[in-house]
Amino acid sequence: MTIHSTAIVHPSAELAQDVEVQAFSIIEANVKIGAGSVIGPHCIVGAGTLLGANNRLFSGAQISVLPQDLKHKKGAIGKTRIGDNNTFREFVTISSSTDYGDGDEHKVTSVGSGCLLMACSHIGHDCSVGSGVIMANSAALAGHVTVHDRAIIGGLTGIHQFCTVGKMAFLGAMSRVAQDALPYMILAGQPTLCHGPNVVGLERAGFSKETIAHIRKMYKLLYRSNMNTSQAVKAIEDQVPECEERRVILDFVRNSKRGLQ
Repeated sequence: MTIHSTAIVHPSAELAQDVEVQAFSIIEANVKIGAGSVIGPHCIVGAGTLLGANNRLFSGAQISVLPQDLKHKKGAIGKTRIGDNNTFREFVTISSSTDYGDGDEHKVTSVGSGCLLMACSHIGHDCSVGSGVIMANSAALAGHVTVHDRAIIGGLTGIHQFCTVGKMAFLGAMSRVAQDALPYMILAGQPTLCHGPNVVGLERAGFSKETIAHIRKMYKLLYRSNMNTSQAVKAIEDQVPECEERRVILDFVRNSKRGLQ
């Protein structure tokens, strides 16, 4: 374990033997940091954080700081759970979960594994971010946002509270997202519009031409058929063969709380 002389580590923090904490960083109470993690200079790992193995925090990153929520109970400590092999670049901020004083101890801000959060990106309180997610510079999630695995969020994109970003969705830079972003699609602009399947990304991920054709068919039924959502779902059930991608899209649409972007 390598802890710089200017770093402050709370006595209750549990750090694996090979963790490195660089100059002027602060590790607060009841923090656990897994093997191989590097906490860069001027970082904060807030109280109650569980940080997995091989995570890298660059200068100024602040993980599990108090939520930006006026309803947060004064003096309460939220929870943040982060997986393995994540990279948090300069000045990334992640808010802990909000304690509303209602006795609900299950609330947590969570990030999966293998994510890249570029400089100045922000994850708000009570968000759930999956694995393999990329957030470009200054992208921001409001509170209670859900981001599914392998989604990509372009720079300066803002996502409204309680929205969901689907699996492998691609949100273009400077998008303003106020509804749910369908899996596998490209969405961009102000107002943000769905422009169809992210074909290049799907091909790079090994999706077959047949699978991409099924995704394109579902996009057309949902966005280009002049059907309402219920009618489009029924048409997908009738016209698209059963496959994993059909299940993902139908489950996403059925569970959407804010409607499709």
